[in-house]
Amino acid sequence: MKADAVFEGGGVKGIAFIGALSEMEAKGYRWERLAGTSAGSIVAALLAAGYHSKELLEVFQTFNYIALLERTGMGKLKFVGPLYNLLVHEGMYSSNALERFVGELLKKKGIVTFADLPPDKLKIIASDLTAGRMIVFPDDLPSFGINPASFPISRAVQMSSSIPYFFQPFLLKNGKERHYIVDGAVLSNFPVWLFDVREIPRWPTFGFRLRGPQADLTTTRIRSVFSLTKALFTTMLEAHDRLYVEKAHAVRTIFIPTLDVKTTDFDLAEEKRALLFEAGKTAAKKFLETWNFDKYIEEFRKQEPEDAKKAPLIR
Repeated sequence: MKADAVFEGGGVKGIAFIGALSEMEAKGYRWERLAGTSAGSIVAALLAAGYHSKELLEVFQTFNYIALLERTGMGKLKFVGPLYNLLVHEGMYSSNALERFVGELLKKKGIVTFADLPPDKLKIIASDLTAGRMIVFPDDLPSFGINPASFPISRAVQMSSSIPYFFQPFLLKNGKERHYIVDGAVLSNFPVWLFDVREIPRWPTFGFRLRGPQADLTTTRIRSVFSLTKALFTTMLEAHDRLYVEKAHAVRTIFIPTLDVKTTDFDLAEEKRALLFEAGKTAAKKFLETWNFDKYIEEFRKQEPEDAKKAPLIR
């Protein structure tokens, strides 16, 4: 069965997606088009390249996430290095290790640039802080004077996953202009509408979100500029957990509980990874028990969806 898939961001919690994918694959779903933000862009890119859930589990079950926290130059200094990078390079760590990691995995499937994939197979979301807009790769590359056919997918993933303050922004040049590109989650963490069209869709688009429909609210006491900065950073990473998802999107979304794992828990234990995988698998199984594409069409797509008015016509 054909389907499109859109994955939200969530850092190291992304292994939960793999559990959900294993259940979807077992039920016969095959991915026609894929999109993702941040950690979701990693999963989307690897699926587009031909990876299956079993292969992804082998990669991420024991992967050393801390290896992605690359320090360069003065940033290698003990204790003060990350702070130096934050003040001088706008981010504590380089994201180059992430780009190399994803690039190597893609090359194993013979994939390097967007030209190596069928047209519209993969969409990656990033945020352009300079222009104040969401970017969709490869669609928006011509606006930077870049040929999409020659652009590495791993670089798009790198930009989509560059968590502000944590990773250094990626500088994308457009003539004399320098655009600061960061994590797609800043502007659109869950663009489940991306493949929506005005007419009746031929197959479903499923969304994958890393949380339950209702997340617990917690409060933070702000006592100083340091606690304010910490609260700002935490909110930026985790507040998407509490975003309301309108019913038309919720009914086609698999909500996966994240077991209190944080986006930047780079030292995530293997036992916790296994639990996240099972949480994803269970969530997908529960979702498929009630999913009915015809019912979805009848209730939500007989009329033009609001988001389709804003979304590009792809299909």
